[in-house]
Amino acid sequence: MRVQVLVLDGAFDLGLAAVLDTLTTANDLAGDGKGGPRFSVERVGMRRRARTQQGLSLPLAPAGRGRAPDLIIVPALGCKTPETLTAALARRDVADAGAFLRGQAAAGARVTAACTATFVLAQSGLLDGRGATTTWWLAPLFRERFPRVELDESRMIVESGRFATAGAALAHLDLALWLVRRRSPSLAALTARYLILDARSSQGRYAIPDHLAHSDPIVERFERWARRNLIERFSLEAAARAAGASQRTLARRLHRVLGKSPLAYVQELRVERAVHLLQTSEGSVDEIAAAVGYGDGVTLRALLRRKTGRGVRELRRQA
Repeated sequence: MRVQVLVLDGAFDLGLAAVLDTLTTANDLAGDGKGGPRFSVERVGMRRRARTQQGLSLPLAPAGRGRAPDLIIVPALGCKTPETLTAALARRDVADAGAFLRGQAAAGARVTAACTATFVLAQSGLLDGRGATTTWWLAPLFRERFPRVELDESRMIVESGRFATAGAALAHLDLALWLVRRRSPSLAALTARYLILDARSSQGRYAIPDHLAHSDPIVERFERWARRNLIERFSLEAAARAAGASQRTLARRLHRVLGKSPLAYVQELRVERAVHLLQTSEGSVDEIAAAVGYGDGVTLRALLRRKTGRGVRELRRQA
């Protein structure tokens, strides 16, 4: 498989290295002298050189020259705030990258991106009407900029047709393993063992709900009220009154910022609190369920599994 890694100025060094090292490791483990490496990897760019976030200057092959690759990977830009990412997306080389990706997709290439590079891919228009994930703390900005993309930032990898997106930072590893797995599940499993990588289907347990809530004053007021009333039966009327908004406005603002209904967000907060109690107390599952507003441990166990991808024992072992 011919793979091109599109490196832009300000590339996130760790993400770029994770992609290249994972594919190289897979090649090394697959090398049997019969068919050569499984992945032919080339670094390309919109310019002949790119400088990474840490200041490394990398020579690059010109993007768009020669035969279209089978797959393109776009590593993240080293941006951690909406302001720095918005500025980066306005650059000329990023616009040129969007045109390049559209052309390569039209020629049949699969296109993938991780972390903040999902914004580059979405800005190209290729994700319109498709599912995607992104780095969890920039999800409100993603929804604002790309309302036609069906965002689910709780997931680590989202594949939609010939496009795939991965979540935050070290999801570059998950994306590279996803690519290896498409070629050979056994090789992906072996590569993961060599690199000591665990399978992760969700970003949910890494997200910090109140970090996202603070981007909107109505959502922030609702979040404070919800934390104070976790053990109470949820009431949308009471929630809206506490947030100083109508029920409809509250639901609309929650969806715009977090992509969730008010009740779903309360569930997120209950999960966050339950995980904390599991890891810092000796309480039984039933006791913890009662402390976060659920009538029994069965309901809590199911919710924890769905939201975090982990069972109670696994969560307690992580303490």
